[in-house]
Amino acid sequence: MSFRATVTQELQLEYLLALPKGYAEGGERWPLVLFLHGAGERGSDLAKVEIHGPPKLIAAGQQIPAIVVSPQCPANEWWTADTHLLALERLLDEIVAKYRVDEDRIYLTGISMGGYGTWALAARQPERFAAAAPICGGGNALPAGRQLRNLPIWAFHGDADPVVPVAESQRMVDAVRRAGGTLAKITIYPGVGHDSWTQAYEDPALWEWLFAQRRKQTGTPAAGVRP
Repeated sequence: MSFRATVTQELQLEYLLALPKGYAEGGERWPLVLFLHGAGERGSDLAKVEIHGPPKLIAAGQQIPAIVVSPQCPANEWWTADTHLLALERLLDEIVAKYRVDEDRIYLTGISMGGYGTWALAARQPERFAAAAPICGGGNALPAGRQLRNLPIWAFHGDADPVVPVAESQRMVDAVRRAGGTLAKITIYPGVGHDSWTQAYEDPALWEWLFAQRRKQTGTPAAGVRP
């Protein structure tokens, strides 16, 4: 007996793209930040994606020294669905092909539903990212712990979160540590509810840490690569 099938799948994501100041002035490659929004920003109106996180900061005039890609999850869907994780992978492929991306400095971050998506996407392609910053998220701890033991991770959560319990983030970080990972850490904000992302993204320490991470240590940056 035998079985044969041809499956064709069309993937589509609308997204916001912000190029850093100075991108058009030279030929160097730049870091890339992929931001995954929360459940409240799903749909077909990209303006919703600017409500929180890096897109909000950029819309307010803050300069982020990276290419920032912020896709929108369709209504009633979830970033953790296999179809959307695959779409995110293909979106990254396209951005890397079209723009001058430093592939050793691709960063992943997200909030709430996007925090779950951050854990899931990082676990699918841990070799692709330089670091991940999941905020008030969670996921499947056992496989993620094994996959992510070598990836720098900084998780954030409020200890008064009524939507996603802080135990979700702690469980993921603990799983990475149990798997032998030493690069995962967590910041827990006392008295903070579900909106732990505002405090996290407004903290310069997060951005300093994020942009200091590289997928592989190459010593002195090569010519044409953004330091």
